[in-house]
Amino acid sequence: MTSTVEAPPQREVLSRRVAALVGLASGLLAFGAAELVAALTGPSSEPLVAVGDAFVDLTPPGLKDFATSTFGTSDKLVLLGGAAVVLAALSAFAGVVAARGRFRGPWVVLALGTIAAIAALSRPDATIVSVLPSAAATIVGTFVLSALVDRLETASRPGLGPDRRTLLRTVGIVGGSGAVALAAGRLLGSGTRDAEASRATVRLPAPADREPPLPLGVEVGVAGVTRFRVAAGDFYRIDTALVVPRARAEDWQLRIHGLVDREVRLDFATLLAGRLVERDVTLTCVSNEVGGDLIGNATWLGLPIGPLLRQAGPRPEADMVLSTSADGFTASTPLAALTDGRDALLAVGMNGAPLPLEHGFPVRMVVPGLYGFVSATKWVVDLEVTRFDRAVAYWTPRGWSERAPIKTESRIDVPRDGARLAAGRVPVAGIAWAQHRGVERVEVRVDGGPWQGARLGAEASIDTWRQWVLPWDAAPGRHTLAVRATDGTGTPQTGVETPPAPDGATGWHTITVDIS
Repeated sequence: MTSTVEAPPQREVLSRRVAALVGLASGLLAFGAAELVAALTGPSSEPLVAVGDAFVDLTPPGLKDFATSTFGTSDKLVLLGGAAVVLAALSAFAGVVAARGRFRGPWVVLALGTIAAIAALSRPDATIVSVLPSAAATIVGTFVLSALVDRLETASRPGLGPDRRTLLRTVGIVGGSGAVALAAGRLLGSGTRDAEASRATVRLPAPADREPPLPLGVEVGVAGVTRFRVAAGDFYRIDTALVVPRARAEDWQLRIHGLVDREVRLDFATLLAGRLVERDVTLTCVSNEVGGDLIGNATWLGLPIGPLLRQAGPRPEADMVLSTSADGFTASTPLAALTDGRDALLAVGMNGAPLPLEHGFPVRMVVPGLYGFVSATKWVVDLEVTRFDRAVAYWTPRGWSERAPIKTESRIDVPRDGARLAAGRVPVAGIAWAQHRGVERVEVRVDGGPWQGARLGAEASIDTWRQWVLPWDAAPGRHTLAVRATDGTGTPQTGVETPPAPDGATGWHTITVDIS
């Protein structure tokens, strides 16, 4: 005799589905309530953002590399989207659990609310009111879930309460109300409008020291090669901020303190009244893979940091400046790199306009020759002169180096990897960089053969990338192309392949093309 397992009755399956919808609707209204409260307490206290920020803080280097290499500058959107999906699943789970026992579901809601509250309190700008959005979500979620589960139970008993259609209508109203609350909270709490309005009023003064005109031939004239100057809208963005800080220029202040003879404070008006300089500087993210695009060159307008530090008077034992962002991010920059005469700036302008919000408005740091995670602090508000053995920056305990000079690298932009091309003369072209050392030579190798010297575009400065091109007589077949650069000290780019962590990737960018 064989036994069979009977499928659950259709009524029970429907009840589970309805219970999941009840949980989803309750969760949506709960987070709508949280969004409304966060309009008053600040965006970093939003449960979704707070938990996401805490997740970023706990992310090991390997996972960060994976996220950056896989999703690029969309990593934050992917993280928030993934968190929203998890939240929806947990809300549905709470509904199913509550349907099995009306007091079970609220415990799930309470657990989620507690996690969100703890995450909110862990933020650098947290105050006691930072827990209010999570508390509001917990209270609303618990009450609404319990009420809807009661209706679900009575609806399952004919003649004792509303029918299933009425219940589903109620669930729809609750979910719709949650969506409206979410939208309203976003609208009411959008300090971005204030920051944009502040940015619109900024009038950048003419620099006291203007960037010289670009030399002729700075671009090699090959279509598909990245332009020498990258537009702000196309410039890469990698940072830890899930929500862009909403700072106004009129509220901005910088404090320089620590191991100094005198504390220095600076506001935005005073900064603009200073002796501003304009410089082309190429910035590079340490997460950039070999051949990656997390690099960009722009014209920056700013106040040199060196004279400000000299005004403060660093003490002899100081060797590091810990910069802090408005959102609590910190970076460790060697004091020497800010005082050795290079164009380290408190930047206020990018390509002739005030900094975009996502690139650090109102003020960010730009330091040639160092990866961004140890130098290019956005929304900077504090510079503490200290020592490497006394202060630790954000990424250091997460497995990244405390010092990170940019490594010599190069990239093939044209042709693209996997391209199919006709035989004949083919331009192989791209960019190379070794900020604050300059690029002396670029070479290309075909199918492991001898290195061939490429023609370099004119050098704007040692702090910018250089374009290059090699005319190649391509024969039919599949070919492998590799590129390497030599910096201004005569040191060639290494071919040893290493990952971005802990202090930048190395290796020769290599592509394969098919010629017919």
